[in-house]
Amino acid sequence: MTQRFRITLLPGDGIGPEILAVTVDVLKQVGQKLDLTFDFQTALIGGSAIDAVGNPLPAETLDRCRESDAVLLAAIGGYKWDTLPRHLRPETGLLGLRAGLGLFANLRPATILPQLVDASSLKREVVEGVDIMVVRELTGGIYFGEPKGIFQAESGEQRGVNTMAYTTSEIDRIGRVAFATAQKRQGRLCSVDKANVLEVSQLWRDRISALAADYPDVELSHLYVDNAAMQLVRWPKQFDTIVTGNLFGDILSDAAAMLTGSIGMLPSASLGESGPGVFEPVHGSAPDIANQDKANPVAQVLSAAMMLRYGLNQPDAAALIEQAVLKVLDQGYRTGDIMSEGMRLVGCKAMGDALLQALD
Repeated sequence: MTQRFRITLLPGDGIGPEILAVTVDVLKQVGQKLDLTFDFQTALIGGSAIDAVGNPLPAETLDRCRESDAVLLAAIGGYKWDTLPRHLRPETGLLGLRAGLGLFANLRPATILPQLVDASSLKREVVEGVDIMVVRELTGGIYFGEPKGIFQAESGEQRGVNTMAYTTSEIDRIGRVAFATAQKRQGRLCSVDKANVLEVSQLWRDRISALAADYPDVELSHLYVDNAAMQLVRWPKQFDTIVTGNLFGDILSDAAAMLTGSIGMLPSASLGESGPGVFEPVHGSAPDIANQDKANPVAQVLSAAMMLRYGLNQPDAAALIEQAVLKVLDQGYRTGDIMSEGMRLVGCKAMGDALLQALD
């Protein structure tokens, strides 16, 4: 019996439309093989939305996303919109999407594929076998805390203020996601904070420690964020699952991504307690190569695999995509960001064609 899913596509800016077009073709082919039907609808977000309607997150877009089973987001932003007021920048649309859908948990895998070990800037013996999942709290912390803004101080100077704040319920819900994630992996969870100097981090550590009693099969450890950043570079294989707040997670997940050699290979999932999740590559919109058929679509394609696995409960379909990616890499296909000697350089569309052939 055919299963039908409503998917909202958010192509966004820069290379977004190119990589999303490849991903839609892949999903259609997987659907044909496994009797899945995807009803796609496209909506505006980011710079393209600003240009079209003057708003980085139109109300219509948020409504369409809420009515969907899942959301596939490509990339947003670019130099064109960098000088706009904060409330009109593309990134504000992304924050609004996360808040509007209640997406409090961001899952960012950083896995070293055996075909790309030598693409990493670190030594083979350091990165070979690395498989890390960063669980980042997404709707609290310093990006959302109040008060915030630029104010006139009594001295006459301007004073910029952002507030890092977490409640026990916010910490507990992301902590439970992280413990459950670790249970499905190697059973090790490292909580990252700055509890030696920040009261908000002391509360974070206290709550994560209290949750550990509910997950006796998970080994919990703690690191300060500066040490965690150092350890990611020194010996990343010590990590299995990492949980941390919004700001620290933003930074550490990008650092972990570069262990793999290219941020163009890595997907992510943003999940809430209910409703649709948002699945997107971790890279940016790369406006410098937009519309040149140079983009690497693999992170977007793997984001679709995460959508199938975590958002639509279709693990067999996810596995088909993941296996196709490995097969294409085994065949030597490479986009420019992961190119190495002896491999076959292809563009975005040709990489998509190779994936479709691998699925066949």
